Amino acid sequence: MTIYSLRPQPNAAVPKTAMVMAAGLGKRMRPLTVTRPKPLIDVAGKPLIDHVFDRLSAAGVRRAVVNVHYLADQLEAHLRARVKGIDLQISDERARLMETGGGLVQAREMLGDDPFLCVNSDNLWVDGPSDAIRLLAAQWDDAKMDALLLLVPLARATCHRGQGDFRLDPFGRITERRKPGRLAPFVFTGIQILSPRVIRDWPEGPFSTNLFWNRALDAGRLWGAVHQGLWFDVGSPRAIRETEVALAEL
Repeated sequence: MTIYSLRPQPNAAVPKTAMVMAAGLGKRMRPLTVTRPKPLIDVAGKPLIDHVFDRLSAAGVRRAVVNVHYLADQLEAHLRARVKGIDLQISDERARLMETGGGLVQAREMLGDDPFLCVNSDNLWVDGPSDAIRLLAAQWDDAKMDALLLLVPLARATCHRGQGDFRLDPFGRITERRKPGRLAPFVFTGIQILSPRVIRDWPEGPFSTNLFWNRALDAGRLWGAVHQGLWFDVGSPRAIRETEVALAEL
């Protein structure tokens, strides 16, 4: 049996800073996103972004940089009223949506010089035997990694309609991306640890984090940790219903 594992680092500390990606347009979630940004859509009794901040707080994250664009005033007001115990900073993309890679570039000075968490704001997951964020932290090795992605097996990617994203070697190193017309066994959950050194030599304007991932992959410095709990791809109104039914059965 193939085992995908990394050697946990003793006494590993969770990154104190997180980048929360919250600037997207939420087109797949329409019509619910006509009047509110996707991170404020309720799932299982509270907005998606509240689920994320609850996880960040539980893991010990102290600072969060959140990028905003679509219905930014509404989202920023919610965050300033809701977020307690975490220093909140807003990376303002009201003038121009920068996508994921461009969002990291724009927020670079706020993120500091240490490895940081990067979490999609429309994420919803249930921890397995260990806290997913602490699992990432325990497996982070700055000497050999530029990015460590939390992955879930395609067969356990609830509500996910894609065909997978990555392949891993037995030690957890990501060896390739999904090829056209093929399946890949692991799906990116939207949760990762990044080293600030990946944010370099960027193009002008909006671009995807894929640019940074591909460089890390080519250098052998892109790694994956396999999530042991549940993960939900809450990308559409239909997925909300499926997610809530699944959570109610826990």
